[in-house]
Amino acid sequence: MAVLVTGGAGYIGSHTCLELLEAGYEIVALDNLMNSNYEALRRVERLTGKTIKFYQVDLLDRDALEVIFQENPIEAAIHLAGLKAVGESVMMPLFYYHNNITGTLLLFEMLKKYGVSKLVFSSSATVYGRPQTVPVTENFPLQATNPYGMTKLMIEQILQDLTTAEDAWSIAILRYFNPIGAHESGMIGEDPKGMPNNLLPFLSKVAIGYYPQLQVYGNDFLTSDGTGVRDYIHVVDLAKGHVRALQKLYTCNGAHIYNLGTGQGYSVLEMVRAFEMASGKKIPYTIAPRRPGDIGECYADPSKSWEDLQWKAEKTIMEMCRDAWNWQTKNPEGYRTETREVTAII
Repeated sequence: MAVLVTGGAGYIGSHTCLELLEAGYEIVALDNLMNSNYEALRRVERLTGKTIKFYQVDLLDRDALEVIFQENPIEAAIHLAGLKAVGESVMMPLFYYHNNITGTLLLFEMLKKYGVSKLVFSSSATVYGRPQTVPVTENFPLQATNPYGMTKLMIEQILQDLTTAEDAWSIAILRYFNPIGAHESGMIGEDPKGMPNNLLPFLSKVAIGYYPQLQVYGNDFLTSDGTGVRDYIHVVDLAKGHVRALQKLYTCNGAHIYNLGTGQGYSVLEMVRAFEMASGKKIPYTIAPRRPGDIGECYADPSKSWEDLQWKAEKTIMEMCRDAWNWQTKNPEGYRTETREVTAII
């Protein structure tokens, strides 16, 4: 029996595949490679000494998706696939709604058809919108402020409705805060295509000389230094959270929601200083106006994840920056495309 990982070649997907293999699971990975690279899974195989059966398939391709279920004894799924750039979602809402919602519905229909009732869903702290207080608990009001966040919120509602209608489903909804860092080996990490949308990969690119400076959007928030505060979590800790959530599903039914964060917020300028210490590089920056929709402060209360899953983030902010820099220096061009035979590709 195998675990299906959608978006398996992506940043979070590749780290999750690695942790699943280390925990003894067999994996079938699916990815359309639109914003990822199969090289990530090759490297996961080298790190673990194990193989991953891979399909280059888009979730919108119903026929290809069905082939995966026909050819493999799937017992559970971890759903990570989806478009995720907030700004792009505002500019291209129909593209985001069609891709993220329709693709997810087709996946869920296939899970039901083949009797797969265990599912871990990749949600996001964006579903909290602008929280009035911090730290954020799982029972806070939900109020997504952009199409990307709305797709996550809508899928969460679909999953709640599924478990209300059918008792057999066992679902974990994981609300990520801000994943950063890379595997300590430096072999897998975040490799954005084009200009990075997130702080840490942009810091890395400035440190290595790809960009002349960082733009800090807003220094007039009600925070310690005026810059936005976020909860940054090491991607390896995040990946281990998926393994613990999957293990939990074998002991309970229904839908269960968990924050995956550290419970500690860091400002943009605190992150700049931490990255300078980790890299030994000076990070030039300028202050720019706030972006529409930016909020001042958001960090998690992750206590439920500890109580239910016996999971908590362990890596420090310095380890996150150190591992991100290690990945960047070892892979200045990110994953290099290599032509090799794929285990199983459609």
